[in-house]
Amino acid sequence: IVTHRELNIDTPSFAHALRQALRQDPDVILVGEMRDLETMEAAITASETGHLVFATLHTNSAAQTINRIVDAFPVTQQEQVRMQLSVTLAAVISQQLLGHASGKGRVAAYEIMIMTPAISNLIRERKTNRILSSIQTGTKLGMISMDQSLLNLYNAGKITGEDALARAANVEELRQRMLG
Repeated sequence: IVTHRELNIDTPSFAHALRQALRQDPDVILVGEMRDLETMEAAITASETGHLVFATLHTNSAAQTINRIVDAFPVTQQEQVRMQLSVTLAAVISQQLLGHASGKGRVAAYEIMIMTPAISNLIRERKTNRILSSIQTGTKLGMISMDQSLLNLYNAGKITGEDALARAANVEELRQRMLG
């Protein structure tokens, strides 16, 4: 059974919808977008109580996603939120849509971060700037960096070099990898 709540029709806010959903004992919760602190708090609470929560947030990388969530909270709560995320977060998938090299349609470049003990520690220790390195070494676990995804799409002829470089986190490194 799927229950859908439409913002401003069925519920006044995402956070209100989340609180109401928890009363129905759902297995999975999808939050269309986490736009405010109240919604982020409710989503974290839902995940802590054993619910599988999927949510969207407008960011370009896994580290940026974590930082955006933490930074939404008052400074006095940020350490606690880092701890909560380090325990409850299972994965972060970031995607960017790019025009296909043929000019027809779009393709998705994506970054996948799977929670590991090392990444959990980085989140707790305020070292999210090192998450990319863990993603790059975690390919056997299914992780991929945005730049690697862009390179794969470029090598497959699905995107242009110009588009790949425009979206790269490390432009010079990607340029070198494209050449060689």
